[in-house]
Amino acid sequence: MSDVIPQTPLLLGNAHEGHHARHAQPRVLRPGPLAGRYPAVAAMVVLFLVPYLALSAALQPIEPLISSTLHMSAQTTSLASGMANAAYAAGTVLAVQFAQHLHQRRMLLIYATALVIGSVLAASAVNAPMFIVGHIMQGLCTSLLLIAAAPPLFLGYPAPMLRWTTMIMNMCIFGAVAAGPLIGGAQASFNAWRPLFWIAAGVAVLALLLALLTFEDAPPADQSAPKDVKAIALAAAGSVAAFWGVSELTTHGFLDPVAIVPLLGGLVLIIALWVYQYRGTRVLLTLRPLASTFPVAGIVVAITAAAASVSATALAGASLATKYAPLHLGLLFLPELGGAVLASIVFGVVFSSKYIHYFTLFGMACLAVGILVIRTAIPPTPGLALAGTALIGIGVGGSVVPALFMAGFSLRSASIQRVFAILELMRAFAAFMIVPILAHFAISLAGLPTAAMGTALWVCFGLAVAGTVLGILIYVLGGAVPVAPSLDRFLGGIEPGWESPPLLAAVRRARH
Repeated sequence: MSDVIPQTPLLLGNAHEGHHARHAQPRVLRPGPLAGRYPAVAAMVVLFLVPYLALSAALQPIEPLISSTLHMSAQTTSLASGMANAAYAAGTVLAVQFAQHLHQRRMLLIYATALVIGSVLAASAVNAPMFIVGHIMQGLCTSLLLIAAAPPLFLGYPAPMLRWTTMIMNMCIFGAVAAGPLIGGAQASFNAWRPLFWIAAGVAVLALLLALLTFEDAPPADQSAPKDVKAIALAAAGSVAAFWGVSELTTHGFLDPVAIVPLLGGLVLIIALWVYQYRGTRVLLTLRPLASTFPVAGIVVAITAAAASVSATALAGASLATKYAPLHLGLLFLPELGGAVLASIVFGVVFSSKYIHYFTLFGMACLAVGILVIRTAIPPTPGLALAGTALIGIGVGGSVVPALFMAGFSLRSASIQRVFAILELMRAFAAFMIVPILAHFAISLAGLPTAAMGTALWVCFGLAVAGTVLGILIYVLGGAVPVAPSLDRFLGGIEPGWESPPLLAAVRRARH
């Protein structure tokens, strides 16, 4: 993999320029010594994203240790996790607003510094407020960095490098999530939680160092874009309310007003955000171009796959937690990591061909079968757990990111950052919010699986099947034929990677 050095702006305002030139153009900061070096930039993005995603998946076995050390109740611990997830969801929209009007790489350094501060606060916490603030900062800064750092990695290099980027990002996101149970189990076996958080803080420091070394002073994306305070307010209020409500399910009934009112209210606000952004004329997020066959099918698949995979893994872990030690339990989930890595490699091979459509369908089928294998026995036997988690790993690695690319290739790459934010917001809701709702019915307050565990796993299976069927149905009703994307046209920024058929195009033709 060779290094590719995109053109970087020169330092402006030197002694040989005229007075007018110095004041007419903004000063551009000098690039870092590794600016434009693909391996360094890719490593930076990976290090930014992995800590929080891995921590989120590793929390289940170490939450009792955190609660005991910091004298937090189960409800407070759940609330801390919920608010961190809310910050992650809302941060995607906030990051896009900042990127339109502020220097993007300078803001990235600010986000990275805040991530280090939050990670140190969480690792060194001596009380509940200190830990909660630190963990919320971790969630917020991770989503800010995702929007600020990932799109330039996708779009800032020639087409041949995009294959490597897709593989890296897929392994990074879902590899970290898949490795979470093993990491958490290993840490719990030592009866300590701080070392894991200190490792996350150390990774954040390394990422900040790489951000300085790879610095390129990128200008604001589009200063003519609206300053959409309403969109930010809806995203923030909706995320906080919904995740607050779902966190209350730890000690309250589903229909208890303290849980159901903020939960439903937050979802209404997020729906209002979608409607407002779709119908508005000068809005922050780009939703109208998504209203065609390939993007809609991709969004449906990505959301259902994220919800089904994360929920099934969490429920399977909870059902096995009473039978195996944390480290043994983590090892049973190790095949999920292998499956995600394997799917990422295969996706790197097919992503620029028409087989991306079929591969996404294959991923959904593996996910559904994997959940069905886990559901065969509650708790599953070691053999069923190993086989089921391997299939779930292949399924999630072969469905979510490919489905998001199906949506992305249907748009101009110049607007991909603004679209990616709303897609990641919805994926975060699906991945982090369905789990506590299903766990509320499937797991008792003592942490033991209830009779509803089987039903909850059937719900996960139903989500995977529904996403698959709906995706196929959207293709059929749109008269869509799988095609290969044009990477050069997509990276040019003016045209989409392929032409997506209008929604229900086949039905409309039949009527005429």
